[in-house]
Amino acid sequence: MTTTHHYPARTRRTPLHILANLIRGALIGMAELVPGISGGTVALVVGVYERALNAANQLLRRQFSQVDWPLLIAIGVGMVTAVFTMSTVLSNFVENSPEYARALFLGMVAVSIWVPLAMMDPRDLRRRLGMVIPLFLVAAVVGFLGTSVVSAPQEDPSLIVIFLAATVAICALVLPGISGSYMLLAMGLYAPVIGAVSDRNWTVILTFMAGAAVGIILFIKVLTWALEKHRTVSLTLMAGLMLGSLRSLWPWQDADANLLSPGDNVLAVVGLIVLGGAVVAVFIIADRVATTRRESEVVAETLPA
Repeated sequence: MTTTHHYPARTRRTPLHILANLIRGALIGMAELVPGISGGTVALVVGVYERALNAANQLLRRQFSQVDWPLLIAIGVGMVTAVFTMSTVLSNFVENSPEYARALFLGMVAVSIWVPLAMMDPRDLRRRLGMVIPLFLVAAVVGFLGTSVVSAPQEDPSLIVIFLAATVAICALVLPGISGSYMLLAMGLYAPVIGAVSDRNWTVILTFMAGAAVGIILFIKVLTWALEKHRTVSLTLMAGLMLGSLRSLWPWQDADANLLSPGDNVLAVVGLIVLGGAVVAVFIIADRVATTRRESEVVAETLPA
């Protein structure tokens, strides 16, 4: 038995909401720059995942009048701005303070696993529990194994290689739990791509963007169908992948992604894990409060005077 899901209503078009969506887009863009962090995960956490997915799907279907343009444009502008302004800063942070960077992101991703779980229909979850638990564990194992592979950086990759890599890596923008930057790292392309963005190498940037566009067109329809028709199963796989991806964020590891025992900076690392988790928890709570308020307003408007 499958269930059909109806996407949330469009976001409001007030200046405050547009500003909030610009900030959300910037956070998603920054996440895409960091190995181990999924832009789709951040989109889930900040409460725009399904709206953005629905808007993009309507755009691909050429249903232009139904596209939530203010949301899509604000998210897009925020992402592009963050990628071009923060690429050097985040790259330096990840490269120069890898243990602290991974600790911060570990806390963020660990807490955000709650988001896809909370999006499930409790009744459907209870009916499918015997299937959901094994699926969750399998997805977690796949995520764990997938984030254990790191290739040596490629010195001068061809534009064709960059194009093909972008079509694969961009799926992480749509699928929570999979880090696009980590996929590039596994292919040995993270350093040349992030370097091209930092150096404004437009040939590489435009090639990557073209590959990303092709990847989104091919992938977004499949994911939209899965969320609409097999929502519980899809969200279970997302949550499992997110859990497994925590392996790539273990603070202590060597250049080949081998896990190491904790070092002397345990207290600082644990503090950053807690800080990262607290930041995401604030986003989750704020989104829940805003959602509850919107639902109360809708109910109040439908009641007779």
